[in-house]
Amino acid sequence: MTKGSPIIEATHLDKFYGSFHALKDVNLTVRQGEKIVICGPSGSGKSTLIRCFNGLEWHNSGELVIDGVEVHENSKLMRGLRQEVGMVFQQFNLFPHLTVLENLMIGPMKVRRLSRAQAEETARKYLDRVHIPEQADKYPSALSGGQQQRVAIARSLCMETRIMLFDEPTSALDPEMINEVLDVMVELAHSGMTMVVVTHEMGFARKVADTMVFMEAGEIVEVSPPDTFFTKPSSERCRLFLDQILDH
Repeated sequence: MTKGSPIIEATHLDKFYGSFHALKDVNLTVRQGEKIVICGPSGSGKSTLIRCFNGLEWHNSGELVIDGVEVHENSKLMRGLRQEVGMVFQQFNLFPHLTVLENLMIGPMKVRRLSRAQAEETARKYLDRVHIPEQADKYPSALSGGQQQRVAIARSLCMETRIMLFDEPTSALDPEMINEVLDVMVELAHSGMTMVVVTHEMGFARKVADTMVFMEAGEIVEVSPPDTFFTKPSSERCRLFLDQILDH
């Protein structure tokens, strides 16, 4: 696959929860190496959309193709596809009874069938990458929230994923811990990783996004480069949102 070719293609996606229309005719293309930031008010469908990207939610109609594989509820290829799509959540979801190193090793050993030695080498490499190698033998409860989220990022990286999804990864953190996580994400972005990030951290978005996406009420209202998005948004709904979220 050449750089810049589509790696996620969502076409006319609809998602319902009972009678609630959570995603409405969503069309979005993510290219390899692209950094996309999705923003919008609560309940706009942002998290639902990226959860569809790794099969945590299933769309009801439309087409979703990831890395050449059509994603649907009965696809036998989803297990393999999930190994290519990492996800970092608001909550860290670390195993409390395992050390940091063990949390990072368990996935590669069970899913990718790495030996213990290979898994440990990979885990230590990515702990270095998120700048907490000294925390390897500690348990999650001994770490700050920011450190735990960096462990969660390293855990996804250990699966050698080609795409990383972030669902408001700093929203559960104390303000002083947010930047340490964002700094790691900025480094990942500069490394060429394909990233789709749901966040309200607009400073981060300005720094790394290739494309900004604004959603409201289950619809994609605006898709544009950051320069245009922040200075000349085309929709009134997007302008109002930015007025509320940005300090003037």
